[in-house]
Amino acid sequence: GDVTILANRSKFVDFTVPYIASGVKMVVPVKHGRDQTMWTFVKPFSWDLWLSIIIISTFIGLAILIMERNVNALPNQEGSPNQKKLCPATILWFPLSQAILPEREVVVKSCSRFVLMVWLLLAFVLMQSYTANLTSILTLDQLRPSFLNLNDIRRRGYYVGYQSESFVYDVLIDQFKFDPSKLRPYRNIAEYHDALELGSQNGGVAAIFDEVPYLKIYLQEYGSNYVMSGPEYRNAGFGFVFPLNSNLTAYFSTAILDVIESGIMNEIEEKYFGKNYIGGEVSSGEISSETLSLSFHSFSGLFFISGISTLLALLVSERFIWQRLILMAKALTEIMSPIPLFKKKTRTHPIHDSTHGTEA
Repeated sequence: GDVTILANRSKFVDFTVPYIASGVKMVVPVKHGRDQTMWTFVKPFSWDLWLSIIIISTFIGLAILIMERNVNALPNQEGSPNQKKLCPATILWFPLSQAILPEREVVVKSCSRFVLMVWLLLAFVLMQSYTANLTSILTLDQLRPSFLNLNDIRRRGYYVGYQSESFVYDVLIDQFKFDPSKLRPYRNIAEYHDALELGSQNGGVAAIFDEVPYLKIYLQEYGSNYVMSGPEYRNAGFGFVFPLNSNLTAYFSTAILDVIESGIMNEIEEKYFGKNYIGGEVSSGEISSETLSLSFHSFSGLFFISGISTLLALLVSERFIWQRLILMAKALTEIMSPIPLFKKKTRTHPIHDSTHGTEA
């Protein structure tokens, strides 16, 4: 009954509706363990996120330095000048030190404290995310496939296996572009296991290509050391086959739909594929090649809020500078205004000498 519904076959026979989904994928060996190096501590964040943290830290440190540059001129409670002042060399180190060991009295102005509060909120979220992701990298069991992808297997010229006398042979040549000399046929999952254990270098194969239901049966028995991976060549699935224009095709299709909709199909799938089989996928048999690092996109909203808040606080704190610039601009406008070329002459009155009574 496990006949695959294909377009070229439908020219000669009638198929019922598929009773199970199918397709062609590959199974490859995996290695258990944790890929840890001396640089594992940087893996929780991607390079763009690390760069963004350095940029926002420098920007916040520079903003606080500008706002606190005249702190020495402000008297403290005892009436003496405040001696705490940020050094320009600590622009980058200051926000990081405050995130680890915050000090309340390190800044004086209200705008500076507001910026520092926003930065501590951002730093708290980053540190919690870093800790959680680093913990998962160091403790979770990671499944690493022996080969990254299909191109890796083709490029290295490894042998691959397939089910003998199956249309999968044509798929490997026409769709996946394998050299026919690199294909080895096998009859059952026991031979699959032996070939994968030997490996391509020792007379076996690097991967097995077959239809997804067969591979799921294989993973149900040997799944701890293997994983389903790579691209999928899709087809309609498995169905029952009848001669062309057979009256039984419609009846069998209706019966299949009744079984699928009644829930009995779930019991059948659990019997042959196990309890991990959910909705046609084996949750433990699929892996992702994506990195575990958190990217800048995950925190872009927080970075945007921090940058805008710091910029607004800087504008409010240094408003007298903008006011002075406006006054200077007005004064410059008045100076540059056109001066009249000819002045109107004013009539002068004669000066009388009070002593002699004569006009001067």
